[in-house]
Amino acid sequence: MLPPLTFVLGGAASGKSAFAEELVTRTGRPRVYVATAEAFDDEMRAKLDVHKARRGPDWRTVEAPRDLTLALTSTTASEVLLLDCATMWLSNHLMSETDLESAEAALLTALDASVAPVVVVSNEVGLSVVPDNALARKFQTAQGRLNQRLAARADLVVNVIAGLPLVLKGTLS
Repeated sequence: MLPPLTFVLGGAASGKSAFAEELVTRTGRPRVYVATAEAFDDEMRAKLDVHKARRGPDWRTVEAPRDLTLALTSTTASEVLLLDCATMWLSNHLMSETDLESAEAALLTALDASVAPVVVVSNEVGLSVVPDNALARKFQTAQGRLNQRLAARADLVVNVIAGLPLVLKGTLS
């Protein structure tokens, strides 16, 4: 069984999404995939197609690139949700120049209101160099703050490196 909130993070192409999908699949519950990415080019469409094919047809997909409230609160207690990923969600808000504090508050409130267990995937971006431009630095700072807030709220936090899970908080069952 998964706790109410599980947080899975890792670097780009670290295996975090595949690990999170496996966690969700092992519950045996009906699975809901909350997709935050938007495909603006062929490369991104191809990446999304790979993720979708890997999941297979047994997932219900809800596309929610910015407003996650309905996706997180309109499920039943018998389901399990995978939100993939907080990084794309944050990027969407930064590019839309929305109020990040309000968006994060709405996200955290929706996570608290979910009656189904939720697994949130996010990128760890704090292990690299400080970016050389203002937008990238703003993103890195905002992602670090969001990850800290999600980790503090989560019952289980797992960092995935090279496909290997490292439990930072809680216990994998």
